[in-house]
Amino acid sequence: MNNLNYMDKLLAGVDVEWKPLGEVTEIGTGRSNRQDEDEKGQYPFYVRSKNILNSTVFQFDETAIIVPGEGGIGDIFHYVQGKYALHQRAYRIHVILDELDAKFLYYLMSDSFKKYILTKSVGATSISIRKPMLEKFPVPIPPLAIQAEIVRILDTFTELTAELTAELTARKKQYTYYRDKLLTFEDGAVEWKTLGEVAELVRGAGLPKADFTETGVPAIHYGQIYTYYGTFTTETKSFVSHETAKKLKKVDTGDVVITNTSENLEDVGKALVYLGKVQAVTGGHATIFKPSKHILGKYFAYFTQTEMFASQKRKYAKGTKVIDVSATDMSKILIPTPSITEQTRIVAILDKFDALTNSITEGLPREIELRQRQYEYYRELLLSFPKVKVTA
Repeated sequence: MNNLNYMDKLLAGVDVEWKPLGEVTEIGTGRSNRQDEDEKGQYPFYVRSKNILNSTVFQFDETAIIVPGEGGIGDIFHYVQGKYALHQRAYRIHVILDELDAKFLYYLMSDSFKKYILTKSVGATSISIRKPMLEKFPVPIPPLAIQAEIVRILDTFTELTAELTAELTARKKQYTYYRDKLLTFEDGAVEWKTLGEVAELVRGAGLPKADFTETGVPAIHYGQIYTYYGTFTTETKSFVSHETAKKLKKVDTGDVVITNTSENLEDVGKALVYLGKVQAVTGGHATIFKPSKHILGKYFAYFTQTEMFASQKRKYAKGTKVIDVSATDMSKILIPTPSITEQTRIVAILDKFDALTNSITEGLPREIELRQRQYEYYRELLLSFPKVKVTA
């Protein structure tokens, strides 16, 4: 594909008519609320997010594009074919013009609708989409043959990404299986010790996000451990001034920073191994696990991802809306401690799986990211039609 001339060749001698979305589609909302969800339902229930729930009843049987009216403003999450239920604050867009391909419209809206709708909502304190905003969205309508060719190309990219994503899901299941198998030992095969016996646990304090600076001392915020980082890192996302760093707890190379607090139990006890060359700092809602000669930081971090660890932390969890496991209680959790040689062998195997399933610089995540960028590039290229006045 010649990037510079492809669209010119595709549209050579063709006039592209533009029409408002409200003229070429039927636009409406659903009638359901979240309480209408039924896990046993046989029909997909689309709400205001990527999540797809289930319903025992359907409201529509059609091909449609689903747009959240609130929440992910401008995001196009779903292209629907068949029977489905719809949230009352989500819009369905059903093509009624014979000269417009629904899948073509889906790709078009995925490419440019968010930018369009955000310009209509600037300054709003609570951004939401109103039907007139949708109705005025300009839609180019090239000949159906051209629409079909664009859809064919973009479908190819989408299918490739879907295949890679499915493979990544399979690899993650495989990784979980081998991780749990490697970290499961027969009775009496290894000694079990408490975390307090194999490491020093230091509870952090302070470090609001307002203290972050562009440069300075590397800093690890507890919230970033379950939203940004993987199992280990050599660099931090944030920094603090040298003056602020003096008040915070120090994280040395090989230390593990553990979250003590979250809104859900799953994120409590998430661990990040710090492998940076420069000493870092951390603050409140985090505990620093400083390994002794009996344990490797990475080995401990991988252990925190197992059900064995989860079942123990559940016993010590306190709170309802905010869950907390104190450093004192964390120190009581038991961990199997094979020899350092065996720990090293286990870590080497799990590092390979981790790179394949989680690394954004190698493995499948990297491949998926590259394919997604390629798809978005060609989507923009293929859907860049000459701007003309919309026919009202």
